[in-house]
Amino acid sequence: MNDEYGADLLTLIDDEGEEHEFEVLDVIDNDDGCFYALLPTFEDPQQKVDAEGTYYIFEAIEEDGEQQLAEVENEELLDKLAELFESRFEELYDSDDADAEENDDE
Repeated sequence: MNDEYGADLLTLIDDEGEEHEFEVLDVIDNDDGCFYALLPTFEDPQQKVDAEGTYYIFEAIEEDGEQQLAEVENEELLDKLAELFESRFEELYDSDDADAEENDDE
């Protein structure tokens, strides 16, 4: 199988100037703002295993005319967003599993 589409990757620079690469899992744009669910990428396979299921939620903000991503400070909003993202992940993966089962039956 030839996958024409690769992962949507994003590089963030922290306060110390270090670069961190993430895969964009999903984006939610609602009345609260625009939020990204990001999965860290790792070169070491063991780090990937250790971080299994760990993702981060960032808010898109505009600062000095540039779009930037910032941590969500409000815990209540963060919990609400986590529930939204996780329900969307479940729908996505349930759909993928159903598609795979249909292809297996053919």
